[in-house]
Amino acid sequence: MPTPPNSTMSTNDNMTSMQMSFFWGKDVVVLFRGWPDNNLGMYILALFFVFFLGFAVEVLSASPRVLKTTGVVSSLSQAGAYAIRMALAYLVMLSVMSFNLGIFIVAVAGHGVGHFLVNFRKPAAAQTNSLTLDPKV
Repeated sequence: MPTPPNSTMSTNDNMTSMQMSFFWGKDVVVLFRGWPDNNLGMYILALFFVFFLGFAVEVLSASPRVLKTTGVVSSLSQAGAYAIRMALAYLVMLSVMSFNLGIFIVAVAGHGVGHFLVNFRKPAAAQTNSLTLDPKV
């Protein structure tokens, strides 16, 4: 149905209003339309997915540098790992832009658990390397 030219009603039926404040509930759109589609099971899956994304960003941020090989291959592998990490970080950001409090909490928790795991492993790896390098022990 056409609208009069001086009407204030929107003619674009594809545009939906977006929530601009945090809210709690399973009725949310995460990353693309139709997901999790107001389904509790899919919402829980979305929570796990966002947690994994945040976790993966932190784990990839502490990936070991390729020091033994030099040249194009090592530079390309480091650039590839960086590109994957940044893509995952942007997916976390887009997920949080759903303004759902549950998504925000699991994104922060994923980053926190990933950061803890990376920092927890550093002293253990350093101690293992010092034990294997020190012939006196």
